[in-house]
Amino acid sequence: MLRNIEFLQGSTVKASDGDVGTVTQVYFDDEKWGVRYLVVETGDWLRDRQVLISPYAVSHSDPGSSAVHVKLTREQVRNSPNIDAHKPVSRQHEIQYLRYYGYPTYWGGANVWGMGAYPAFDGPAATAALPLGAFPVVDPDPEADEPPADTHLRSTEAVKGYHIETIDGTIGHVSGFIFDDETWVIRYLTVDTRNWWPGGKEVLLATEWIELIDWFGSTVSTTLTRDAIKHSPAYDDAIPVNRDYESALYEFYGREGYWSKERAALPSERMIAP
Repeated sequence: MLRNIEFLQGSTVKASDGDVGTVTQVYFDDEKWGVRYLVVETGDWLRDRQVLISPYAVSHSDPGSSAVHVKLTREQVRNSPNIDAHKPVSRQHEIQYLRYYGYPTYWGGANVWGMGAYPAFDGPAATAALPLGAFPVVDPDPEADEPPADTHLRSTEAVKGYHIETIDGTIGHVSGFIFDDETWVIRYLTVDTRNWWPGGKEVLLATEWIELIDWFGSTVSTTLTRDAIKHSPAYDDAIPVNRDYESALYEFYGREGYWSKERAALPSERMIAP
């Protein structure tokens, strides 16, 4: 189901034996647009400490509810690696975090979630019956071109307000994010064009149509034109994004829907570790 990521922010994270804290930020990676972590403020319980919660831990988050339920205990969260939300999360910290919980790495494979499938398909099923640390975690290749510390993790709060650059000029700014709560992938940016022309509207821009994000210039670039975006189907945040709307949006731009491509790859993605 597609939902606005604002649903997550401010939600209470509930462990099997009590509340953990409140979601303050969402970290995603800027290459595959996977939601990697929820940043949770624990409040007085852990002296305002912040912790990371991976989608692998989420059991469910019901629409209309302000709670995210996780398959963890408060003690597991208490003993998890510390983070400093004011600094980028390093790859070394991610390895430490994933090893602590026994989760597989998400990098190094063709899929959004690495060599495995999405968390909703094989993450919980593969790890639910295993003790902490039982799932192998693969360290990044030290000979890889990418520096180990560069994890491509970005905060949705930081990207809000970035200007949208088309091939013929600027049109609006990022106003929000739409994610799939099964695959934990950000499918769309919501774009507010009302600061570009009088009578403008809010529209959706699929993340697969984004060519470049300039973190220093605070811009998101696409090969679409301003005129195309101007005349694209309007987005109403009061109405859930359904497949009919998505089909109309992709048809307007003459693009193949992501669901068709992912359906073709689904059998391999459902494979889990023995």
